[in-house]
Amino acid sequence: MALKPTLYKIDLQLVDTDRDIYDSCKFTLTQHPSETSTRMMVRLMVYALNYHSDLQFTRGLSSQDEPDLWQISPSLEVESWIEVGQASAERMRKGVSRSPRVTLYAYGSETDIWWQKNQAAFQALPHISVYKFDAKQVAKLADFVARKMQITISISDGELYINMAEKDLSLSLTKLL
Repeated sequence: MALKPTLYKIDLQLVDTDRDIYDSCKFTLTQHPSETSTRMMVRLMVYALNYHSDLQFTRGLSSQDEPDLWQISPSLEVESWIEVGQASAERMRKGVSRSPRVTLYAYGSETDIWWQKNQAAFQALPHISVYKFDAKQVAKLADFVARKMQITISISDGELYINMAEKDLSLSLTKLL
């Protein structure tokens, strides 16, 4: 019998002073059975960083043809293709062929090694941005996981400040490309 995804109820308060966005949203975030809680939380952080009323989580790990998040216009065109993790350049080419804006958010202890091996291939792709999260900071995101999360994410100068209950965390983001 196949494992079922885990559902999390999110009540997000978003304060993004970089983009002048102040919003509150409630939604369900699905964790794929093969996905770690850290990866799921990184997807939530990426959602906050790219927040738009048309931004949505996709089937992600369950689909080869969809990114982790995307922004679809009312005319059903992909406006933004967003991946999480250490994706291959081949995977990102799919996004480049379908969207005018492609972004990858890498995380993990091996990110620097992955980037050294793949940097040239990514530089050959048009309209792509690559960022990395600090691995030690991201590892602390697992402490925030709860089936019902009331979480505040504040973004200022590209830095994320996360608050939930009595827990606080700051996440740095570095632009690689």
